[in-house]
Amino acid sequence: MKKVIFTEKAPKAIGPYSQAIEKNGQLFVSGQVPVDPTTSKVVDGGITEQTEQVMKNIESILQSAGYSFADVVKSTCLLSDMSNFAAMNEVYGKYYAENPPARAAFAVKELPLGVLVEIETLAIK
Repeated sequence: MKKVIFTEKAPKAIGPYSQAIEKNGQLFVSGQVPVDPTTSKVVDGGITEQTEQVMKNIESILQSAGYSFADVVKSTCLLSDMSNFAAMNEVYGKYYAENPPARAAFAVKELPLGVLVEIETLAIK
C-alpha cells in the first residue's frame, strides 16, 4: 500500500499530486521548485538561491518520511537554461558531498511558475 507524504516544511502541491509517495521502502519525491513554504512564493534571486531552496524543500520531505540525502539513489534536474548548470551543480553538490546519487539533467522549454530549476528525487532504504 502506498503512503502519501506531506509536510508543512515544504511547499504545498500546486496541482493534483503529492509531495512524495512511499511504497516498499522507496520514496518518490515529486519535482520540487524554489517556493518558500512559509510565503508560498518563489524565492528571490537567481539560480543559486533557487537551487538552495529546492534542496531545502527536498530535505524537508525526505526528513518527514524518515529518509536523508544518504538514501537518495536518483535525481532528475530540470533547468530552464543549461547555462545555469554549473551554478546549480555547485549548490546541488554540497548536499551530496560523498557517494552522490545517479542523476540526469535536462534543459526544458519552461518550468512551472517561471522558475529556473526543478528537481525530483528517488530515495530507497
